Amino acid sequence: MPSGKKVKLILYEVLQFAALIVPIFVIMERFASLIYNMKGRDQTAYWLVVAASIAYVTSVTLLVWAPVRYMTIKQRGFIREVKQWRPTALAYLILCTLPCFAILIASSKVQVDRGQRLDSFSELPVSLVLFFLIWVDIIERIQPCKLMGKSDSLDSDFDISGPVLTHMEPVTTVSSQMNPEEGQNGVTQGQPEAKNGSASSRFHDVANSLPRTRFTSTAYLYSSTSRPLSYSGRPSILWKRDGRSEIFVDSFLFWFDTVEMVRVAGLPSVFYSGWVFPVYILAFLSTLRMIITPHNPLLSSAGFALQDFPFFVFRVALIAVFGFVTPVLYPLKNVLVSLAFIYFTFLTRLKIFRHRSLF
Repeated sequence: MPSGKKVKLILYEVLQFAALIVPIFVIMERFASLIYNMKGRDQTAYWLVVAASIAYVTSVTLLVWAPVRYMTIKQRGFIREVKQWRPTALAYLILCTLPCFAILIASSKVQVDRGQRLDSFSELPVSLVLFFLIWVDIIERIQPCKLMGKSDSLDSDFDISGPVLTHMEPVTTVSSQMNPEEGQNGVTQGQPEAKNGSASSRFHDVANSLPRTRFTSTAYLYSSTSRPLSYSGRPSILWKRDGRSEIFVDSFLFWFDTVEMVRVAGLPSVFYSGWVFPVYILAFLSTLRMIITPHNPLLSSAGFALQDFPFFVFRVALIAVFGFVTPVLYPLKNVLVSLAFIYFTFLTRLKIFRHRSLF
């Protein structure tokens, strides 16, 4: 009977492979139906597209996906040195997400050139592409964790029994709080220096008797890194938390902005116009953040450069041309996140913003 680790490995591999092939088959079948209707119900055109999709999936699986997964599992070749990015995520984006977005753009172009509006691909195909993209991201994040029992790989990151200080004030040294008539060694001038370790003992007593500067600040109360204290009693079940379940929430929240951008492309006014090209291009660029490992410092800069700033500019242009095709909440989110990134990353390092008297 296979061990639990092998069962988990097989399960993850099957789910990731399904995420690779299902969106391609669904998108290509929908595209084949579109060509079938545009060609006067020509069966040959339909089956040519279906055969092309089968050939594509077979070739990329054998030539790219299987070798990448093998080297990732066995830690062979350059995969052994990879720590800051995820090769499986990169392979998935190139082999699945990019071709699916390309087929969606080609579907729009074919219909516009023919002067027909038969299918805007607004529901099932696009939803499947985005869902399996999120699913692969979740699998990549949860893979180091156990599926049964208490998580041992995320306890250090999620289960902290108390608040985490994110702002610490300078600590006043012991020597700066001594009386002026005391020397550097903590011995009062005019008194004989202690022998046989008594000086160090007296220094330890003085250090313990002096008031200490406490690391107290109310900033950590409002920080996202603060953790609730442990509680006991009957309501303690409400305070239970596990990092594995939080991975699912974080992953969906991580992709909601991209999901909204792709949703706009499904509107007929946008899909049958030239604006569909930049929509899917920007959406694919935002998916490149998936390559970076979670909690990587580079993720913040990538979010600003690949998502928030270009999304804000493009959404303002969409609203100016088509009206409120996207809620105002999303461009407001993009501009606030962009301004916060610029201010806290760059402006706070300037001399004028480092004066404590300002705030």
